[in-house]
Amino acid sequence: MRLLDRLPWQAKFVALALIWGSSFLFMKVGLTHLHPIQISTLRILLGAATLVALLRVSGGTLPRERRVWGHLMFCSAFLTVLPFTGFVIGEQYVSSALAGIGNATTPIAAVIFGLLLLPSERLTARKLAAVLIGFVGVVIIAEPWNSLGRPDPVGFLIVLLSGACYGLGWTYNRRYLGAADLGGLSQPTALLLCGSALMVPVLFGWWWLTRDSVPAPWSLIPDPVGEPTAYPLWLSLGSVAVLGLLGTGAAYMLQYDVVRAAGAIVSTTVTYLIPVVSVILGVVVLREHLGVAQLAGFVIVLGAAFVINAAPRKAAGE
Repeated sequence: MRLLDRLPWQAKFVALALIWGSSFLFMKVGLTHLHPIQISTLRILLGAATLVALLRVSGGTLPRERRVWGHLMFCSAFLTVLPFTGFVIGEQYVSSALAGIGNATTPIAAVIFGLLLLPSERLTARKLAAVLIGFVGVVIIAEPWNSLGRPDPVGFLIVLLSGACYGLGWTYNRRYLGAADLGGLSQPTALLLCGSALMVPVLFGWWWLTRDSVPAPWSLIPDPVGEPTAYPLWLSLGSVAVLGLLGTGAAYMLQYDVVRAAGAIVSTTVTYLIPVVSVILGVVVLREHLGVAQLAGFVIVLGAAFVINAAPRKAAGE
């Protein structure tokens, strides 16, 4: 932990982009043998276990106020349960590269929710234009005019909503939990513990509805008849383990470190790099394909996100 504390926030920022960018690949591989609900549950539980262990080693403490835990429970729904589950469900229908592109809409959603939750936020003409241009980029990616080669509309909508969950979750965190941060691993650990408390009942509810075909909540999903699995079992389970330990536990620790060192606005710019990493890994490792419309729309959405988070220009004489 002491070595990690000595690292500059810029190094943590790059590490976070690589970790979260690769998470879409790990989710895709994990789908070979596990249901999305199982993947998201394992991801949150492993992430929580990682941070609890590190919290004990570092001598940190968890929040004590009930009000803080109440806000953390709501916040965790939009920073863990809903996006983690939504992205994996979406990747059943769209590529991991396209799911990563959907994550690029987070800053756009953050602007919208910021207007609702943050009294100090103002919708400038530049931000309004960027939001509208971002929506144009989303439409181009979806290609509603192309009935044959367009991405699956349901899957793409799910990943868009999952990215929007992050925008709401981090805005809510900034509004209600900014002054309640005890430093260190306190808040990220509490966040994932809340996510675990929310996700476990979801897992058992899913199993109860599918118990005729799934013997237990931890049972592997049966292979499709006559269709070989894409990846071996060890690789599928290993991907989910990495997703939980590194892509959740370590990532949330790094995210909070970057927020504390550089501020919430700078930390959200990691969203620009995450889809770039996911696209490269999806195309190179998983041999996925993105059409011209998806690439063009991706550039537009990324540009809109950059404009939204760019520092406002100072008037002459300031």
